[in-house]
Amino acid sequence: MPRRMDKIREAGVNELAAQQKELSETIFRLRFQLSTGQAEALKRLRESKKDLARVNTLLRAHELSTASQAQVAAAAAVKAQKSSAAPRSRKSKKAKA
Repeated sequence: MPRRMDKIREAGVNELAAQQKELSETIFRLRFQLSTGQAEALKRLRESKKDLARVNTLLRAHELSTASQAQVAAAAAVKAQKSSAAPRSRKSKKAKA
């Protein structure tokens, strides 16, 4: 089992997306085989479902890390923009009166 997880973790985002599609199709075929009464399909179906869950988890983790990196970059840009802006002059209340 650890080898399988290591192999999945080493895969890139594009490879994970391809695995996700492949596993979804495999699960569909295995469900069909199971409905026709083939007994060995049950074990492979369980393994495929677990692998699909692992792939989905890694894809989601990558998506969240990318989003958090984008938020950090956006916050840094806003902070840099605020610090480079010239201070505004304020008129005192006495000047209005």
